[in-house]
Amino acid sequence: MLDLQPSELDFAHAQNAGKGLLSLALMDARNHTLRWLAAFESALGPERLGTPVVDDPEQRSPLWLAGHVGWFQEYWIARNAQRARGERADGALPRLPSVLGGADQLYERANAPAPADLPDAQATRQYLAATLETTLDLLDGSPETDAALYFYRVALFHEDLQFEAFATLAQTIGVDTKLVATAPTTAPRPPLLYPAARWRVGSAASGFVFDNEKPPHEVAIPEFEIDAQPVTWAEYGEFVEDGGYDEAAHWSAQGRDWLERSGRRTPRHVDQMRHGVLQRRFGQLVRVPPNQPVVHVNAFEAEAWCRWAGRRLPTEVEWEAAARQGASRGFAFGAVWEWTASTFRPYPGFVVAPYRGGAPAGFGRTRVLRGASFATRRRLLSPTFRNFQAPERDDGFFGFRSCAL
Repeated sequence: MLDLQPSELDFAHAQNAGKGLLSLALMDARNHTLRWLAAFESALGPERLGTPVVDDPEQRSPLWLAGHVGWFQEYWIARNAQRARGERADGALPRLPSVLGGADQLYERANAPAPADLPDAQATRQYLAATLETTLDLLDGSPETDAALYFYRVALFHEDLQFEAFATLAQTIGVDTKLVATAPTTAPRPPLLYPAARWRVGSAASGFVFDNEKPPHEVAIPEFEIDAQPVTWAEYGEFVEDGGYDEAAHWSAQGRDWLERSGRRTPRHVDQMRHGVLQRRFGQLVRVPPNQPVVHVNAFEAEAWCRWAGRRLPTEVEWEAAARQGASRGFAFGAVWEWTASTFRPYPGFVVAPYRGGAPAGFGRTRVLRGASFATRRRLLSPTFRNFQAPERDDGFFGFRSCAL
């Protein structure tokens, strides 16, 4: 038996967690959701907790985010008559009734509610408690098989993902909740060279695997050189000082369009870049260590820096190959999500999981990010995890590393 606390689980252990450890992990995740809700309630006040705080369809209110995780867990476990079938379940079948009237209209992402429709903080806490209690009761009576535990693992990882959604919202509106670790600094390391090879990309792990990581398949990779760590503020600052935002040749056509619309001349949340970086972090103006990874840049900014530096973004296959082979050579990830040159597409032979609101919505129109950030829960750290965002997004904890041309 593994002697691990749920907060100490790495991805490999979490995706294979049995009933006992899974039960503890689900409680741990729910406690984190409640901490976020309390922190936002304290900072914003009850009257603003359910109001969208930024004019952005991708950003939801703290009250909606909290209620959504309870809804998701109930929808796929307590209300799902086929939950024991795991990935073979029909995700489109009608659901059993919710303990909360109108829950689907309130919390399904496709049906974003008006703020006045949301239950208040106390009612949301009661819903979170009720859905978790039912989940744990059902888990206790489930067989100890991958199929029977599939949706419990889905719910765990989904709730863990919302931790970063809360953190991104807190950064966007300038709320210091004290719930996010400080971004790490990096020590300079030389780039790593990898020979040409055939690489098996994707996950063949046992237990739970995200559908967009399957099936694993071989890809031929030419020789490549990749940075051992993400690009730092010191390195990015040289680009800014050299007029990088004003030189059209560094930018793609899409990047120039974004630059013209946004009027941006530094990364998001930056107040000053000359004589040191001053950036607003969770509402506080701080001087950023130059050896921390640059953060809150979009894919266009990352590409422009690479053109200026005479380098390029890695493909997601190069990134994964380097991450899975390079730990002993100094390849580090987990400080910032890292833009790649790859458009997010299904792997050959992809089969959509029962939850159809995830990866397929981003195929062909978003860009792959790899790694994790300082705001990502440890249970989600995996070199095969495929994050995806529109290339213009810079609200998340996004950075990049580069490859030689």
